[in-house]
Order: sequence, then structure tokens, then C-alpha cells
Amino acid sequence: MTKDNRTREALINENYGLVHSCANKFRGRGVEYDDLFQAGCVGLIKAADNFDPSRGFAFSTYAVPVILGEIRRIFRDGGAVKIGRTLKEKSRNAMKVREQMAAELGREPTISELAQKLGTDVSSAAELITVSMPTISLTATDDEKGSGQLDIPTPAPEGEITEKMALRSVVEALEERDRRLIELRYFKGLTQVKTAAELGMSQVQVSRREKAILLQMRKSMM
Repeated sequence: MTKDNRTREALINENYGLVHSCANKFRGRGVEYDDLFQAGCVGLIKAADNFDPSRGFAFSTYAVPVILGEIRRIFRDGGAVKIGRTLKEKSRNAMKVREQMAAELGREPTISELAQKLGTDVSSAAELITVSMPTISLTATDDEKGSGQLDIPTPAPEGEITEKMALRSVVEALEERDRRLIELRYFKGLTQVKTAAELGMSQVQVSRREKAILLQMRKSMM
């Protein structure tokens, strides 16, 4: 086995925890955890194959978005609601009746009028009409335009997950004293004066060092 292959295998074997962390964020959304984990592993392998350590950031920072992308693919490719043939036929008939009524009335019929014409209740009539409407996608991306879906822009939680995991990776890569400073200031919410007392530094030293660390972290996350 070559050195590159050994490095690849090490990246994969040492980072299954990333896959579990990403997959756990999607529990309870209608997809089995094993399927989520399997998709995440595909992303981990892709990340290991394409990771370039010369760019100066941690593997986890690069891998998390790739893993999440593979998991999201499950919902894009297989998340549509399946509708039975009988219901589809009833829906097509309801749409024909609706069009006939619209022509006769000179306006769109109300759901109550349509229900009466179909000989059913209002909720059933509403269901039949909505079955024939385009699917509303909450996760559609730009490459899915023209797919016959109506897209509703919604903030993707994966972006926040990615940022948090990338931030954690960058913080963990800091030297111990710098990591302690950031933890005291931004995780425990201490003032620079109290942080200085904890670390045996002056407030001015904490202020200067904090700015330098934040700049370093920003560069790493970019």
C-alpha cells in the first residue's frame, strides 16, 4: 500500500465520528439512520479522495460539507410523497369537473361547490385538488429548476451545522492557551479583564492576542 493510500485509509477510519455527527442531525425525518450513515460514509470517502492538506485547513472542515451533501441527496432523490393510482384517477376527474364548473360559472368554483358537485365532503374535495398541484419542495437547489416543482426558499439547517462543526474543528486545532482564551471569552462569556486574571495576563495582552487568534481562525475557516 502506498503512502497516499495509507493516508486515505487513515482519514476514513479516523473520521467515522464525523459521519455519525452529521447523520444524527437528520434523525426523525423519515429516513432510516443506517441509510443516513451509509450516505455519509460515501461523502467521507469522497472527501478523503479529494482532500488537499496543502491548503492549510483541517480535514474535518473540508469533509463535513461533503458528508452533508451526500446525506441531503437522499432527501432530494427519494423524498417525494408517493400517491396511489386510485387517488390520482379521482384527482384527475375532480380537475375535469372543476374546469367544467369554471367554464359554466365564469369563475373558479369554491371548494364547497366542487364538493357538492362531486358528491363528497369539503375536506375530500380539497385533498383531490391538492393532489394534482405541483410538488412544493423545501430543499430544492438551483440545479433542480424546471423539474415541475414550486420552490419555497427556506433556510437550510445544514449550513448552520457545517459552520458549527467547522468552528469546533478550528478551535480544537489552536494551541492550548489560545484555545483556553477563546473558550473563556466566547463560550463562557467572560470579560477581557476576568479572562486576563484566569490566564495570568494583562487585559491589553488578552485584547491583542484575541484579535490575532480571531484573524487566524477566520483565515482557517475561509
